[in-house]
Amino acid sequence: MAERLRAAEETVDRLRDELLRVGVVLPSLRVDLVTVTSEAPYPLVELGRCNLDTAVRLAAALEGARK
Repeated sequence: MAERLRAAEETVDRLRDELLRVGVVLPSLRVDLVTVTSEAPYPLVELGRCNLDTAVRLAAALEGARK
């Protein structure tokens, strides 16, 4: 379980860093601990809630990534 948690936390940290580089902050971004400790095949990441401005920035960042 410790390895699953470490891998999930590293992924969340990487995602947080990359989102921050494009000006997006998801305040509720975190590892879903229930799926880390359960028999689920893999841990899930909770992206959480965000305000409209953050959603607009995220959409713009994703659009920019496709170009």
